[in-house]
Amino acid sequence: MSESQAPGREVWIEKYRPQSLDEVLGHEQITSRIESYIEKNDLPHLLFAGPPGVGKTATSVSIAKEIYGDEWRENFLELNASDERGIDVVRDRIKSFARSSFGGYNYRIIFLDEADALTSDAQSALRRTMEQFSHNTRFILSCNYSSKIIDPIQSRCTVFRFSPLSDEAVAEQIDRIATNEGIDIVEDGMDALVYSAAGDMRKAINDLQAAGTLDGTVDEETVYAVTSTARPEEIKKMVQLALDGDFTAARSILDTLLTEEGIAGGDIIDQLHRSVWEYDLSDREAVYVMDRIGETDYRLTVGANEQVQLEALLAGLALEE
Repeated sequence: MSESQAPGREVWIEKYRPQSLDEVLGHEQITSRIESYIEKNDLPHLLFAGPPGVGKTATSVSIAKEIYGDEWRENFLELNASDERGIDVVRDRIKSFARSSFGGYNYRIIFLDEADALTSDAQSALRRTMEQFSHNTRFILSCNYSSKIIDPIQSRCTVFRFSPLSDEAVAEQIDRIATNEGIDIVEDGMDALVYSAAGDMRKAINDLQAAGTLDGTVDEETVYAVTSTARPEEIKKMVQLALDGDFTAARSILDTLLTEEGIAGGDIIDQLHRSVWEYDLSDREAVYVMDRIGETDYRLTVGANEQVQLEALLAGLALEE
């Protein structure tokens, strides 16, 4: 094991966090527009919407670092709304920061992560606060679902929608980190890391660090072992057996995935959803599978037993005529 991989070293998602907008991969159109705001000293309130791990927080911190340089921590307040949901957070912490004196800059930045977790009352209070302190404070709101942000806030922000990162962007970053850390990744290992990440850069880097701590080369087998991800061919075989009417064989594969490999039911649903159109299915079969996946995903979301529901999904596929 190399020195860079020794226990106690920095977590790689922090070690390789972008330090400037130029280092944010996969969202060049977004970062270029933000750069123009910074150059003109005309940053509006911003709303970043998109799935986890695609660069929303990294972009927010990079904005602060580009505007304030070494003083960014004094001029940048980060709050996580999922931990601090109530109206008191908006009234107290945000207002306190916005009112405090500072010099040398036209405004300070308040970054509110997971803003879609704020209660309706808190969002209403936030809207009024954005109006009250618009002369010296800029807000950056981050959320997974912009539909959960009230319209009055959305209308006060420039909205940027972050899509899942491309396979090429994820592979580029993985390759760079692996080179810096002296890790040897074979081609099927790279493909497995990209597949398991599903556009989430944070997950890709964490998976690489987990696989890289093991002795030897990072290959497909190592990646699937440390990420608890089912091989795409196993998922495909399970679905095809069910569609062919062999429920018993399909159920056996499902049982192996759930009990022996310890893969969560929700993760299996996610892999099924991502891969349906890659299978050799007719349009009618693909539509039917998607319908069954949606029903099962809903039931798992409301707390149903995952093994029962997944077996019911396979049974439904097996009965499909």
